[in-house]
Amino acid sequence: MNTTLQIRIDRKTKSDAQKVFKELGLDMSTGVKVFLQQVVNTESIPFPLRTANGFTVEKERKILTETSRDTKHGKRYSTAKEMFRDILK
Repeated sequence: MNTTLQIRIDRKTKSDAQKVFKELGLDMSTGVKVFLQQVVNTESIPFPLRTANGFTVEKERKILTETSRDTKHGKRYSTAKEMFRDILK
């Protein structure tokens, strides 16, 4: 037995997705069905979730933690030349 699923999405995302699905030989409905079947098969989102910066959530959290720590406790340089000399030695 089939059922209907309605979602709201901006036009650009819909259009871009339709183009990708078309290149893969799929229509929108089939593409969404494939995605949902993979969610069921893997019992998860079937790809790594990424932040706006392109990192996984875990990686971005690690970068932000390290950046915060380094900002408070890291080395300081008075000039870029001094920094590069230290880095390249």
